[in-house]
Amino acid sequence: MTDDFTRSQTFDIPADYNELPWHRGFGRQVGPLFEKRDASGLTRAFRVEEHHTNGMMNAHGGMLMTFADMAWGGAVEKDEDTWWVTIRLMCDFLSGANLGSFIEGRGEVVGVADDIITVEGRIWTGDKLLMRGTGIFKLIPRRDGAPGRG
Repeated sequence: MTDDFTRSQTFDIPADYNELPWHRGFGRQVGPLFEKRDASGLTRAFRVEEHHTNGMMNAHGGMLMTFADMAWGGAVEKDEDTWWVTIRLMCDFLSGANLGSFIEGRGEVVGVADDIITVEGRIWTGDKLLMRGTGIFKLIPRRDGAPGRG
């Protein structure tokens, strides 16, 4: 990937979303990503940009799985100091999303066993369900000296 992919990105998002501060590493490559926190929980989102697409100019399945990991994993976060890794991610692809679509996703914790958390999740655009599935995540301690999301 090149550093010029941000030239075509739009930040046309609903007012209740904030950009995630992931400006380095893998988060930077797949972004920009957004989130909103409200009484119903955490919802993450992205707008399908050209660098998210497959040859048909739809959201690439790999991007949807990457986003599912980030959106559903967010269900285990208590705060920015909650660190987790993915043990297993199972996804059912139900529909596609065109270039420019605003995609949202969220997970719900359905099981906890010590530091292993099971989440059921959904990914959608508008009223169209794109993906559903299950993620299993493990909480891990934050490493001393490790940078934040920035």
